[in-house]
Amino acid sequence: MSWHTQQEEEVLVDTLEVEENKLVIFNDEVNTFDHVISCLVEICQHELLQAEQCTMIIHYNGKCAVKNGEYKDLETMCTALHDRGLTAEIH
Repeated sequence: MSWHTQQEEEVLVDTLEVEENKLVIFNDEVNTFDHVISCLVEICQHELLQAEQCTMIIHYNGKCAVKNGEYKDLETMCTALHDRGLTAEIH
């Protein structure tokens, strides 16, 4: 096994060990489309079009993973979404 191949394998192992979490928002009968879109733009740093698309997915599918990342980063966003009346969980 060459040094180059061994180095590539080590990088792949390191990448696989990082567990990616998902911030999921659930549909409800309370919040408006505009409110959800605004929250996604302000809290999750979505572009307007991305926020609109996620909101439609939430509406029609009942939920949508709106952000991926490390748990500690998503936890802050999840709390902020709860504070604005949205139902969200980290998976």
